[in-house]
Order: sequence, then C-alpha cells, then structure tokens
Amino acid sequence: MEAIGLKEFLNYRFLSQVRYAPDGKRAAFVVSNCNEEDNCYESRIWLYDGEIKPLTDIGKESSFIWLDENRLLFNAVRSAKEKKRAEKKDIFTSYYVLDVRGGEAMPAFTLPFAAMSVRRLEENLFLVYGMTDANNPDFYKMDEEERGKVLKSYQDDKDYEVFDEIPFWSNGRGVMNKRRLSMFIVETDPAGKDPVKIERITNPLFSARGSAVRGDFIYYSGNEYETKSKLGSHDIYRYDRKTGENKLLAHDENVNVHDIVESDGRILVIANTMKAHGLNENASVYLLDEKAGTLSLLRHEEYNMYSDVGSDCRYGGGGESSQARGSRVYHLTTREGSSHLYALESSGDSTPIVTKEGSIDGFSVNENAGEALLIALYDGRLQELYAADIESGEVRRLSHFNDDVLKDKYVAEYNPVSVKSCGYDIGGWVLLPKDYSPEKSYPAIFDIHGGPKTVYGPVFYHEMQLWANMGYFVFFCNPKGSDGRDNDFMDIRGHYGDTDYQNLMDFADAVLEKYPQIDKKRVCVTGGSYGGFMTNWIIGHTDRFCCAASQRSISNWLSYYGVSDIGFYFAVDQCDGDIFDTPEQLWKQSPLRYAKDVKTPTLFIHSDEDYRCPLEQGIQMYTALAVRGVPARMCVFHGENHELSRSGKPLHRIRRLTEMTDWFEKYSG
Repeated sequence: MEAIGLKEFLNYRFLSQVRYAPDGKRAAFVVSNCNEEDNCYESRIWLYDGEIKPLTDIGKESSFIWLDENRLLFNAVRSAKEKKRAEKKDIFTSYYVLDVRGGEAMPAFTLPFAAMSVRRLEENLFLVYGMTDANNPDFYKMDEEERGKVLKSYQDDKDYEVFDEIPFWSNGRGVMNKRRLSMFIVETDPAGKDPVKIERITNPLFSARGSAVRGDFIYYSGNEYETKSKLGSHDIYRYDRKTGENKLLAHDENVNVHDIVESDGRILVIANTMKAHGLNENASVYLLDEKAGTLSLLRHEEYNMYSDVGSDCRYGGGGESSQARGSRVYHLTTREGSSHLYALESSGDSTPIVTKEGSIDGFSVNENAGEALLIALYDGRLQELYAADIESGEVRRLSHFNDDVLKDKYVAEYNPVSVKSCGYDIGGWVLLPKDYSPEKSYPAIFDIHGGPKTVYGPVFYHEMQLWANMGYFVFFCNPKGSDGRDNDFMDIRGHYGDTDYQNLMDFADAVLEKYPQIDKKRVCVTGGSYGGFMTNWIIGHTDRFCCAASQRSISNWLSYYGVSDIGFYFAVDQCDGDIFDTPEQLWKQSPLRYAKDVKTPTLFIHSDEDYRCPLEQGIQMYTALAVRGVPARMCVFHGENHELSRSGKPLHRIRRLTEMTDWFEKYSG
C-alpha cells in the first residue's frame, strides 16, 4: 500500500454548491481543483441527471443559480472586453446563461458593481447582493466618464488607507472601511443587453444580512452604522416591490438575527439572544408577527443549525444554509463530531433526516422525489456526491471523483477514544501510523482545532493523513468550548486555558495510556486559530511536548482587541472583561503572559493579511521565545489570510505543510 504524499492534495477534487433544478429532474454542482502551475484553483459546473457530466470547462465558473428546469445563470469573465475591463481594475460582474441540454454559454447581462450573490424573483427580475462604497454609493449609476474618475481616485489612493470606522478590515476581504453589503433589484433585458433597471434598495451605510421572499415582499435584516458596527442585528425590514416602500417591521434588542426564512407563508427568524452564553450562543427559531412587530419563540435550540466539522479538503463553500420545502425547513446541525441533516417542522419540532457519521458540506432537497442530494465527507473518503432517502435516511454514493487519487493509498482509520475530564466526557480519535506494529515505538502529533466553537470529527483531513503516512500517531479531540453539544459545553467565556486545557491534557494522557507504542518524549503539538492560541498556552504551562507548531494564533488578548476585525467585541465577550476596567481578565488569559516559562521549540506560521488573528499576535509570541533563547522559527506568508491551510494558494499550502513537517521531523526524530 502506497503512502499519501505531502503534495497529494493537488490531485484532490473539491465539491460545492449542489442545487436541484426547479422541477427536481436534474441538479448541478461545482467541482474545484488545484492548479499547481498557475498557483490557483479552477472551478467548473457539473450536471447530475442520473449521470454525472461536466457542463463548463474554462475553469472559472464557481457559482450559479437555476433560471428554470433547463438553464443556468453563472458569473464569469470570458470575453476579451471583460478581460480588458478586469485588467484595468474596473468594478463589474458579468453573467452568462447556459442551457444544460446543449450549446455554448451565452452572455446574459453585466452589472456595474461587484455582485456577491443573485436570486431570481421572476422572469427577468433579480435580487442581487452587491458591495457598495458608501463614499461613492451611486457608482453603479454613473456614466463611463464618472466611473473613470472614481476608479482613478481608487488607484491614486492605493498607497494609503483612511480608517474612520470599526471594523475597518475583514479577513478574506481586506480593507472594508465604508464598504457595505447592499441589496439591489435588477431588471434585465430579455434580449441579453445591459439591465434596463438597477435600484439599490438599502441605504449606503446599511449592511444587509439574510433575506426571504414572499410574493412581492422581501424581508431582510442588517445594520446601519457610520463609525461603529452594531453588535448583532436587531431589526427586521420589509421591502415592497410594488410600491418601493422599505418598512421597519420589528426591532428587538434581545435578539441577534442570523437569518430569515420563508416557510409555508410564515416568516421565520433564526436568532440568538447572546445573554446566557454570549456571542457564540446557538440560535433559536422565532416566528415574526408582522402586524404586532414582534417575535415569538417557535423553537429553543441547544445545538447549532449549520455544519461545523473541520477539514482542509474543501473549497467553494457549501451553498444555502437552510432550505424551506413546504412546511419544513431543512438545515444542517453539528452533533458531537459529525454534521447531520435535520428538518424543522411547522410545529417547532426537530426531525433527524440523515444522521450518518461524517460531515455534510452541502445539500439540496427534492421533496417530490423524497430525496436529498448531499456533498459529504463519509467513510474516511474525500468529498463525493451522495443521494439520501428523506424517509429512511439511507445514503448511497453517486460520484467517484476522488477514487483514483486514494486508490491503493493508506488512509488511516479513525479510532475513537473517550476520557472523563472535569465532569465531561471528552471524545476524540487516533490515527495509527502506516505499517503500524504494536512492537515498535512511534512519534505522535496532537492536533487542536480552531474556533473554539468548531469540532474535529472522523472525516478526511489531508495533513493528519499525511503525518500518519509518515509514521506518526495523530490524535485530536473536542474539549469544552467545542461545538456539537449544548450551549453550556461550548461556553468558555472568561475561562480560556482553564477546563479546555485540562480536557486536552487528560485526553493526551488517555491516548498515551491506550497506545504505549507512542514515545512520550516524541509527542508534538499543533493547532490553528483557537488551536494556535491553545498551542501557545500549552507551551507556557507544560514541557511535555518535544516541539510545537503554532498557526494563525492569538497570544495577547489586550492587543488583539485593537487589531482583529472582530477583536473589539470578540475579545471582550470571550474573556469576560475589557481593556479599560478589567484588563487583568484579558492578560490572565493571554499566552504571552506565560511565555517566560516556555522551553518548547516552537514554529510560528502566520499570514500578513490575516485580519482575524493578525500577524502581530504570532510575532509577539515568537519574539518572547527568541529573546529567551528558546528555539523558534517564524514563517510569514504574504498575500494570504486566516484561510491559508484550507484555501491558500497551492504553493503556499505546500510550503506551510513542509515547514511544519520538517519541524516535527527535526525535534521528534
């Protein structure tokens, strides 16, 4: 049996955005892959109609919607004119129509702004989310000469930034000062020319989130602010397409709106209160009373309503987070280390639909056929397309995109381990090294997930499988603070490095006891984001690990407060303190405070455009070790953000994994 190589992920296929056509007779989805030569990703649209076949082949088709049972609408830059506009840094989005029965994709329309998503309301009428610069809110209305002046001003000012609000940047999107996600109504010309009408229906300083459509009404939520983004969205609006009226329907300071769903004529609001468990509190479901302007609780939910299982083998997003079909709202939910498909009934009851162990990364439901299509990580495999029976929950595999790449390769099985720690049952898994023999001694790697409100599960993870193929034991778990359980379990506000740390150490002890083949002197530790925070914390509190690799970490909650895109509220919420009145709370939970005790050789990996856990967080911890003579190495990736390990440029992902692996080999050999 051959070993999985470090660069093997270059050959993986990643699936996303599965959607049934309106009549349910066929579906489409996106398949992506790495392009090592051009150091990028390619994406193409595929069709499923009993058979699986490609629809596009340029490699830039990453999202789409169905216009009807036969036609797809997708955005792309294809023509010479469009490519020239893109080279000049013009701001626009071009759409094409493709008939899946045959023929070439034809130009549909071009929008004079950066569109983020599109939804068809009726023939030739669309609801579009697009980015607006509040300093130039009518850019989309301007003629070519006026647009040219604005675009020139952007180029003239590219060497400096002005911040006059918070947050002023956003991970993965860069500087966002005065940028807002706006809603537009777009009426197109059936002849395929430019739209005949474009109307922005939200104010320039309003940033929209979530929307539902019922008849001529569009329901949505969001925030309007000038200098400081509000914590949570408390308002629900209704836009009347006939009259053009925007009306505030409900304002409730007690809820933070996540999403709005229309189901069987009712408007459901997915929201949390943030009171009992802070920002990360799982959302419940409310029913909107339009006349009274109130929200009534339909279902109190202790589990999340989305998938939160970690993997480094995805690309392109999962698609819709929920789908209303008749009286049901289908949604994903994370339970322990897996994500399942559930249905919210009109009564407020919750019904399990698909509960197979693994991770559902995207889905589309066809109630008429009694079937759901799933993009999932199942049975230790990479992503594939599956069909699930809605009544029985039985799942069958439809695609084989990744069979060949893993054929005759060693894929380590997920061996469960559980330990009682601080009153909780802490569960996790162990991967055995390739060609494992109980008579031999092995090094090991302890991998800690991010979040902290995410989970690890028994799903394919390239870096873990690589290390197992190199001869390491690999183990990982879900300590307190993780997702997949109730609100109380995920709530560690004010207690970072407390119960969670003890859970991790107890789990490590349990693994070492169960597998005495692990050499206790050759155990490495790593993690990213919260896992990076915890790696920093661990090396300041124990010398039990031979080396560490801290990735995109937090080291100092005091400085994190002022530089992260979420720092001004996340640090306060999670540390249960602030820099003015209780700075000791933030400092007490900062790994940097304990860096004077570190003896563990540590590699730090960071990206210079990581605005979630900014670069200075890693630099501070690196410097603290370096000045004390502790072996330390800092690797900074230019042009990458917080998603380096999951969707960074292929060559950067290779270098990152090479740096980590070389570090482990050096100190565990």
